[in-house]
Amino acid sequence: MINQIRGLHHVTSMAGDASANNQFFTGTLGLRRVKKTVNFDAPDVYHLYYGDEVGTPGSVMTTFPFGRMPRGRRGTGEVGVTEFAVPKGAIDYWAGRFGNHGVTGVKEDSFLGQRRLSFDGPDGDSFALVEDEPRDRNGWTGADVPEDAAVLGFHGARLRLRDAAGAAELLRFMGYEQAEKSGAVTRYVIDGGNAANSIDIEEVPSAPAAHQGAGSVHHIAFAVEDRAAQAEVRKALLDTGYQVTPVIDRDYFYAIYFRTPGGVLFEIATNEPGFDRDEDTAHLGEALKLPTRYEPLRSKIEAILPEIQE
Repeated sequence: MINQIRGLHHVTSMAGDASANNQFFTGTLGLRRVKKTVNFDAPDVYHLYYGDEVGTPGSVMTTFPFGRMPRGRRGTGEVGVTEFAVPKGAIDYWAGRFGNHGVTGVKEDSFLGQRRLSFDGPDGDSFALVEDEPRDRNGWTGADVPEDAAVLGFHGARLRLRDAAGAAELLRFMGYEQAEKSGAVTRYVIDGGNAANSIDIEEVPSAPAAHQGAGSVHHIAFAVEDRAAQAEVRKALLDTGYQVTPVIDRDYFYAIYFRTPGGVLFEIATNEPGFDRDEDTAHLGEALKLPTRYEPLRSKIEAILPEIQE
C-alpha cells in the first residue's frame, strides 16, 4: 500500500470563454487567481489556477479555457462533482450570493450530516459547497466574500462510475479507507495529510459514459510532499501494473499521470516548488508566465491569447 499521498492537490477542468471562467472563480466564488500561464501542450490556450492566497495544495482549481469548445456530457467515468469546503453556517450566505450572481442549478441538501449546496459552473460544471471545519485553513479574503464564508479549499471530489470495485481497490492502495456509505455513494478518506482528504464514489451501473468537453474535469491530482515521495508512488503503481507516465515538470509542481479502472485520469503532483517560484506572493496570477520552452515565442503567444476581462 502507498503511504505518501496527502489528499488532493488540484482539480483541472476544461472550459469555454476565459473571461467568463475568470469572472466566475474570482468574482462569484471569490477565489484568488494564483497563476496565469498556458497549456503545456497547447500554448494558444490559457492555464488558469485559482485557490487560496498562496495556492496551497488542496485548494487549487485549474482550468483550460479552450474558447468555443462544445460542452461535455455528464455520465460515468469522470469526476462528477468537485466539492469546496466553506465554514459552518456559510451556506445561507452562498445561497443568497449565487442568487445575486445568476448562478444556476443551486440546490441545498445534506450528505453524511453535512450541509451542502450544489450549483453549476459557467460551462455546466458540477460543483458543491460543503460546510466543514476550517482545519487550519483560511479562505482568500482579497475578494468581497467575508472571512466567515470564504472558500477554504477543496472538501473532496465525487467520482461517478458504472462499477466502483476497481477504483475502490485503487483508493485503498493509495492509502484511503472506506468511511461511510449512503445509497449509491461511498466515501473514502485519508488520514495524516491535508484537509482535502475525501473522495466519494457514486456507482451508477446504468448511466451512459461521459463525453469530455467544456465543463468536464480533465484530471484530478493527489498531493505528495516531494519528488522522492513521488518516485516511490510511481514505482509502487508500476509494480502493481498501472501504466504511469514519466515525471513531467509543470513549473509549479512535478506530475505523473495514470488512468484508473473506472476511466478517470489521476495525477500525482508534488507540493514543491509552489506558485511563488516565479512571482512574489503579493502579485500571484497577475503576469502571464510561460514555460521556458515557450518564452522565445512570447510575442506570438500574447497576440493569440484572448484578453481576460478582469
